[in-house]
Amino acid sequence: MSMNLRDLEYLVALEEEKHFRKAAERCFVSQPTLSGQIQKLENELGVILIERTSRKVLFTPAGEAMAAQARRVLREVRELKVIAQNFAEPMSGEIHIGLIPTVGPYLLPHIIQDLRQHFPRLDFFLYEEQTHQLLKRLDDGELDCLILAETEGMEGFGAIPLYQESMWLAVPQNSSLATHGKVPFDALEGQRLLMLSDGHCLRDQALGFCFAAGVGEDERFKGTSLETLRNMVAAGNGMTLIPQLAVPGREEGGVSYRPVINPVPSRTISLLYRHYSVRRPCFNELAARIAMLIKTKMAG
Repeated sequence: MSMNLRDLEYLVALEEEKHFRKAAERCFVSQPTLSGQIQKLENELGVILIERTSRKVLFTPAGEAMAAQARRVLREVRELKVIAQNFAEPMSGEIHIGLIPTVGPYLLPHIIQDLRQHFPRLDFFLYEEQTHQLLKRLDDGELDCLILAETEGMEGFGAIPLYQESMWLAVPQNSSLATHGKVPFDALEGQRLLMLSDGHCLRDQALGFCFAAGVGEDERFKGTSLETLRNMVAAGNGMTLIPQLAVPGREEGGVSYRPVINPVPSRTISLLYRHYSVRRPCFNELAARIAMLIKTKMAG
């Protein structure tokens, strides 16, 4: 059998794109080339991988099983390529890091310049997506590690805690709550808070704290970002919880920010990686540096 890695890449691309032309473009080959190689693979294996009876690309059960295994093989090959380099020089080469939208814009300004200076042989590539997308890309081997808030469903990965981040209450500056130095959670009972839309892990965490304290969600609006929520609060349209690193100051842009106490709503921000990754020494050093930088920032 003359199956090669390129054939597996074609198969995985087609399974993910569900479209011959898009898969071919992704693999930088012509559509006839990709189609011909898939046909050749079917002939070699003696099974039909794709139904060709409709305009859609439909994978047979055999095709789906093959694509899943091909994805695993390609991931292992990528791991093989970095093993030698990472044993020789753990803090060198490309590193692809995924971050969630409620962490990335607020954490990166405090760390990325320092990391580039401190680890000059590392080439940082940064990606911002929601948690479920990042976990899939980490599992598929497309990303080396993630920086995100720990939630359920991450047990299959290794985690290095970076810092604990409390959530502050953001209210309009003319709100009676703005007169508090710190806001006890029970002072919010019966209130409704603006929340991010589905898919953001911060939404789930905030809802967990709010439900426990008898605080509801303002169903009239769901934000796509923290900045949208911040603007709604500034316009007098409600209140919300904002992670500490995203708090610019106690008074800023028509918004008053106050710590919440009894209990303090908080989340753990961690660096996630695949178990048994050969880059563990690199992640350890990165995590230690980030933890130190943020501890200094939060103390200031």
